[in-house]
Amino acid sequence: MNEIRVSRSDEIVRFNDAGATARFGLIALATDLTSERDLYRQLPGEHVSIHVTRVAYENPTTPENLRKMAPRLTEAAQLLAPLKPLKAICYSCTAASVAIGDDAVTASIQTGAGSVPVVTPTGAARMAFTALGVRRIAILTPYTVATTEPMAAYFASHGLGVSAVQCLGLEDDREMARVSDETIVNAAMAVDTADAEALFLSCTGLPAINVIAELERRTGKPVVTSNQASAWAMARLGGFADHRPPEFGRLFDYALPDRGVGAAA
Repeated sequence: MNEIRVSRSDEIVRFNDAGATARFGLIALATDLTSERDLYRQLPGEHVSIHVTRVAYENPTTPENLRKMAPRLTEAAQLLAPLKPLKAICYSCTAASVAIGDDAVTASIQTGAGSVPVVTPTGAARMAFTALGVRRIAILTPYTVATTEPMAAYFASHGLGVSAVQCLGLEDDREMARVSDETIVNAAMAVDTADAEALFLSCTGLPAINVIAELERRTGKPVVTSNQASAWAMARLGGFADHRPPEFGRLFDYALPDRGVGAAA
């Protein structure tokens, strides 16, 4: 057999601009079927890269199970640390952000990945309501009553009026990812009230961005979803101030409010 010799090319290696792509980290649940697709659909794809790591999680979606992720977040974030600089890291679980707490989520992720902005769906939703000038909301979740009650309490504790709350009673986020557009629209219309200034559709597993435009057309109100709020916050943190995809609601017409993200959001 002839010896194969390898020689080094004389070509001078040139590199693309390191800042040409806005890089984001995403910590998704092991069972998440929706977040990656939704975020890529809403962000300016040719200029964005989302680097995903997963955190161990087992259904059912209960406050107790959600809190079990808390000690795992730092390790998950450490897997993203070599990718610095990142524009932000999104922890893509709405109910867990409530169960663990925005501050605790942010601290755990920054312990692993450094002082990168942290986006939680709950913190992003609160920023969205501030930007929209909304003070009273109606909430729809796919969860059980026991998991939905803390969600309503979370927004009320941060100064938002909650006019009505309904849930679909599901325990498995893989089933939440399969809920039909028709179901989401009908349930959202049913929970809407005359005094609600906006609708919040909770859960990063719920494919709710599909129906934002339809619901805004029917209700005449802004509609905020977990993945939409996260994508909006990420886009603005990534420097995409003019990114306004019309199919994902009027929220994208707004800048981030003049306040922090993550724990302070």
